[in-house]
Amino acid sequence: MRGSGTQAPGNMPGKSGAKGLRDDRLKAALKANMARRKAQARARTAQDDTGASGDMKQQNDAGTGADE
Repeated sequence: MRGSGTQAPGNMPGKSGAKGLRDDRLKAALKANMARRKAQARARTAQDDTGASGDMKQQNDAGTGADE
């Protein structure tokens, strides 16, 4: 007899352990990747915020000096 038909496709006996390990490894890699991307996005946002306010201050200072 080949199989009882109760197993889902892709869940072969003997492979479930390896598939489970692979899934766990992929889940951990995805989590680390998402955390890294979020950190990069936060750093870019913080850099943009400080860069924009610094540029505005320089423009305001330059404009104020010309009026004197």
